[in-house]
Amino acid sequence: MLQAGSRVVAQGASSKTVSVSKTVPAVSRNVSCKVATGPRPSMTSFKNGGSSKPVSIDMRDEGGSGLFTSVDPESRRVTPKDPKARVYVKVVYVVLESQYQSALSTAVKSLNEKNDKVCFEIVGYLLEELRDADNLNAFKKDLETANVFIGSLIFIEELAEKIVEAVAPVRDRLDACVVFPSMPAVMQLNKLGTFSMSQLGQSKSIIGDFIKSARKNNDNFEEGLLKLVRTLPKVLKFLPSDKAKDARNFVNSLQYWLGGNTENLENLLITIAQEYVPAMQGSAVAVADPVLFPEVGIWHPTAPGMYEDLKEYLNWYDTRKDMTFKKDAPVVGVVLQRSHLVTGDEGHYSGVVSELEARGAKVIPVFAGGLDFSSPVKKFFYDPMGTGKAYVDAVVSLTGFALVGGPARQDAPKAVEALTGLNVPYMCSLPLVFQTTEEWMASELGVHPVQVALQVALPELDGAIEPIVFAGRDSNTGKSHSLPDRIASMSMRAINWAKLRNKPNAEKKIAVTVFSFPPDKGNVGTAAYLNVFGSILKVLKNLQKQGYNVGSLPINDRGLIDSIVNNGDSKFNSADLNIAYKMNMDEYQDLCPYSESLEENWGKPPGTLNTNGQDLLIYGKQYGNVFIGVQPTFGYEGDPMRLLFSRSASPHHGFAAYYTYLEKIFKADAVLHFGTHGSLEFMPGKQVGMAGTCYPDALIGSIPNIYYYAANNPSEATIAKRRSYANTISYLTPPAENAGLYKGLKELKELIASYQGMRESGRAVQIVATIISTARQCNLDKDVSLPLDDEAAMTLTHDERDVVVGQVYSKLMEIESRLLPCGLHIIGEAPTAMEAIATLVNIGELDRPDQTPLPIKGLPGILARSIGRDIETIYKGSNKGVLSEVELLQDITGCCRGMVTEFVKDNTGLDGRIGSNYMTAFLKFTGLYEDPIQRALKGSKFGTSNRDDLGNTFKYLEFCLTQIVKDNELGALVEGLDGKYVLPGPGGDPIRNPNVLPTGKNIHALDPQSIPTQAALKSAALVVDRLLDREKSQNGGKYPETIALVLWGTDNIKTYGESLAQVLMMVGIRPVADALGRVNKLEVISLEELGRPRVDVVVNCSGVFRDLFVNQMLLLDRAVKMAAELDEPDEMNFVRKHAKEQAEALGLKNIRDAAVRVFSNSSGSYSSNVNLAVENSSWTDESQLQEMYVKRKSFAFNSDRPGAGGEERREIFETAMKTVEVTFQNLDSSEISLTDVSHYFDSDPTKLVSSLRADGKVPSAYIADTTTANGQVRTLGETVRLDARTKLLNPKWYEGMMGSGYEGVREIQKRLTNTMGWSATSGMVDNWVYDEANSTFIEDADMAKRLMDANPNSFRKLVATFLEANGRGYWEANEEQIEKLKQLYMDVEDKIEGVE
Repeated sequence: MLQAGSRVVAQGASSKTVSVSKTVPAVSRNVSCKVATGPRPSMTSFKNGGSSKPVSIDMRDEGGSGLFTSVDPESRRVTPKDPKARVYVKVVYVVLESQYQSALSTAVKSLNEKNDKVCFEIVGYLLEELRDADNLNAFKKDLETANVFIGSLIFIEELAEKIVEAVAPVRDRLDACVVFPSMPAVMQLNKLGTFSMSQLGQSKSIIGDFIKSARKNNDNFEEGLLKLVRTLPKVLKFLPSDKAKDARNFVNSLQYWLGGNTENLENLLITIAQEYVPAMQGSAVAVADPVLFPEVGIWHPTAPGMYEDLKEYLNWYDTRKDMTFKKDAPVVGVVLQRSHLVTGDEGHYSGVVSELEARGAKVIPVFAGGLDFSSPVKKFFYDPMGTGKAYVDAVVSLTGFALVGGPARQDAPKAVEALTGLNVPYMCSLPLVFQTTEEWMASELGVHPVQVALQVALPELDGAIEPIVFAGRDSNTGKSHSLPDRIASMSMRAINWAKLRNKPNAEKKIAVTVFSFPPDKGNVGTAAYLNVFGSILKVLKNLQKQGYNVGSLPINDRGLIDSIVNNGDSKFNSADLNIAYKMNMDEYQDLCPYSESLEENWGKPPGTLNTNGQDLLIYGKQYGNVFIGVQPTFGYEGDPMRLLFSRSASPHHGFAAYYTYLEKIFKADAVLHFGTHGSLEFMPGKQVGMAGTCYPDALIGSIPNIYYYAANNPSEATIAKRRSYANTISYLTPPAENAGLYKGLKELKELIASYQGMRESGRAVQIVATIISTARQCNLDKDVSLPLDDEAAMTLTHDERDVVVGQVYSKLMEIESRLLPCGLHIIGEAPTAMEAIATLVNIGELDRPDQTPLPIKGLPGILARSIGRDIETIYKGSNKGVLSEVELLQDITGCCRGMVTEFVKDNTGLDGRIGSNYMTAFLKFTGLYEDPIQRALKGSKFGTSNRDDLGNTFKYLEFCLTQIVKDNELGALVEGLDGKYVLPGPGGDPIRNPNVLPTGKNIHALDPQSIPTQAALKSAALVVDRLLDREKSQNGGKYPETIALVLWGTDNIKTYGESLAQVLMMVGIRPVADALGRVNKLEVISLEELGRPRVDVVVNCSGVFRDLFVNQMLLLDRAVKMAAELDEPDEMNFVRKHAKEQAEALGLKNIRDAAVRVFSNSSGSYSSNVNLAVENSSWTDESQLQEMYVKRKSFAFNSDRPGAGGEERREIFETAMKTVEVTFQNLDSSEISLTDVSHYFDSDPTKLVSSLRADGKVPSAYIADTTTANGQVRTLGETVRLDARTKLLNPKWYEGMMGSGYEGVREIQKRLTNTMGWSATSGMVDNWVYDEANSTFIEDADMAKRLMDANPNSFRKLVATFLEANGRGYWEANEEQIEKLKQLYMDVEDKIEGVE
């Protein structure tokens, strides 16, 4: 008898060995035999089975076709050896997955051997293979001589169309055409005698009702058809006898198919042949009824059969002789697809079960016949004694699909309900579907994008985590096989999640990981809009209440900072962080199995980073069972040569040592990555579906990973989820406030108020002159056209004065109303009711026509309609500076704020939070109460506003208010650490999508196939029109020929694909949804409808967008190629014009090859590194930054070669860039603007375009800002100035930051560095911005002292940035300013070094 941890090779487990040998010197990593793909279980698979000779894979070689799979379908052809006098029947099949391949081949071989009346030829195609033109032609050729066609699960629209295109012309000639659950158009190919889906869809029958309902609701065909099978007797009585027979044959065929074993498939083929192949009719071959299997049940590879009762299964399981388990052994529930079990393709399932058991876990493997896996979860994963408690400690789905639904649709609410009730961690691993093992291993992309959309993105909506590839696919048999090291990794991780449920909190070890970027003592605890150390302290105090051992905590966050930032063994101001552990080289090389693979990039350990020259140093501080550690940085951010590499380097030895320490020495039960974001998830490796040789997978090892991530950044949170296996918990950004006005801007508003009261008096001329003078002092002359001098100002006419004042007022309102987050958020601290007002006003601005049960109308629109006006007209007039419209919009805005403020007051308790307001209750009791809307509208011009519309909107705002001020940020962490299910929720902009709230949810993105939506398309068309109009007005009425633009992951999640749609609108191609609502088709917008030329584009996708939306990148490439191939004149189609020129200049075969316009980084790499160079001052001149951009961003994504990923196409990238006349980006939310993060300037190609263009012309640069209902297209210069005025130079913003002390100083310094980044990439930062910033932070001695005392390291960087901006020619400072800065730099150096 084996003890737990001893292993039995499970019955049916595949021991298939797949060798991988593509020796190319590009990217060499070792891969073990037996298809091991990484460093576990013994972490030695970076070596080839113990040999020192590496097995090399060229990660760039995707095969000559550039497709995802190049398996020859001919390998699936089975023909009879000797047909003799038998009837010869040819069957052609197409399936989504390959599990039927082996069973069908076996069935046909068996029939050919034993049946004396009929023999079969069969050949099969996997759906994905039909992308290849040769395979498609072979498929059509096979159909020409076929008797029978069988199809199943054909749910990819573009390939479904190919099936219809191939089968429809021969359908009438075919003897039978049998299609099981698929797209409606493919289902309608069904033909069995008189039976056809198209007839049934129009007949008055139960079947007809089912078909219509399924079409209407996009319901899951498989589930529906299964229900149909159960009600067959009722159905058939509605049909004439001949149709009843054929319908019965169809439903029997479905039962044979779902039965899936050799016997069922033999009977399927015989039934169809006997009934519908003319030569076979009347042959009377005996056919057995379908062998039926349980709809749901429990299966085990060593069990005598399937179980339909948990008690019966446990009676067998607990009396097994081959294995015993500890009393407290974790129980893992495993979810399987029945089709793999019945077709005999269960080797990979056996591998998982036996691995989990060998590691000491009990296993309950359940299955479902359809695609609603919530049924077996509810039936078999609860205590059989009826306590209602979960019997399992974790669930691992091996189906790859969402818990409820398959490739056609999903039902996330139903899944979440089932998983919430069970309340255990839910992992969703995946088998390879569209690629063979060798193809996946050789692929940089990793898992096929269609599989990512269906089997990664959709399960994430259910709350699934850890998309680990556990099974490969054999290229010869199509069978799935275990990937031993992937299964070992997945099993260890599942068991470690399960152990969290039962381990006492006092014994759990938690590793809190903070970030330091750029590497500097002043930057420890970097995270977007988060007070990291204040949050950690709050989290640890909460964990202490839950029984965790957190040691003796400092009394405040300053003490926590000092304990980590300052080395306790040296002076207070040592350059070193606190050293928690010194790892010698023997220990490092013994414990870190992949250390040798890092030497190619970093040399022998210890290297030069995180080391004292002998040991590798782990920085941090331990408090009881909690270690707070500082994650090392990438390591190459300060090295100009490494920054120029087109692909990212491996992690350095110090980085590897840190995670080795957490797993092997500290022995963390869980790691908590604290805030947005670190470097782990951005390390090199496959995009999704990593191998063990991908560094994020190797680094995180077997530690459960919980990650606090900003709610407004779902795209990068998704990368963390997929590449570092994180359970991402959302946190709120700080409460937003209106930027307000200050100093000269405030004075200007007062002057305008005076002018409004004295427009008709003699003083008006003088007031306007003062307004103009003050506007100049405030540098508004860059944004508003002002008279040249005082004399010109005095001679303005009445109307001209109104125009000038209107434009200045419009600009002031834009500044004053801009939302900005104030201060930094602390985990678990929800905003007060009053702090939520500005956010609530912005939520209330937007129309929400899709809201149910009633559409929501925006407050400004309701007020405008009450005075007979249209709000869009008012917006347009105000944007142009028409004084009366600016004044009216100001009145509307003020009234909206007034209504919301009064409403919030009525709902605010004594503690300042949402609750009962006693005064409101008293007034209601006395009958003196007046509702807040009435109070706010009293005496205003909007008194007749529609009360029903206002009431409906405020009902929605009441819901939003409760969401804003509650959170589960601390609770969700405790749930995660307790081994419970963390409720999933969308990430995004809470103003656009209040469902993001409350925070403390497991963040997910969206179904990537759902964008762009129709609403996004409408918004995109508006923005593109405004952009083109603005450029035309500044370019002599000419349209720009080419626009270079950037696509961001988060932007497209928040806006449901607006910027994606903008690209399509520019080239004049419209996206179209398929029959299931997935956006994967295109149609040309005619030139007549477009009303302008097609504008060429150069699209640069962020690395995150590439990871999340590869399908949409390929859609864009198809759109560009479609536009280029239209037979239209050059002056009306700039895409075609430039593609023709490029094809000729570069010697390309055709226009299609030249029309490559969609670029990104190489797979596994992120950013252009321009931001790293700027942040670390590690660059010499702008040409070096431009070279980084071109080298790292010139990887093309080609829809003709979808499996090739990003292919380096520098030449075509540069030739496309040479035609650019406009650069363009989008701002997606009020919290993040141009200087808040470095990503925006990192992706800006403005100066690069100028350097490439033959005429050296600087392109126009624009930013679309759709963060409010009044969307704007501004120039880049205007946006940078707006950013400076509302944030960096705004006392409300910087005093809010100073309230967070150490971390606030870093935020201020970061804004200045990012401002200089825009100088470097675009040259669009005005000198006055640096002057005013210098005046605010340097020349004000009190402010300089506050900054230096709070964070001397960040203050030093701030001073250095001013000096650098001057040195690089971006800021013309006077000598006195420079001398002051130099003296301050020396002072702060002395302070840091401890010199008094």
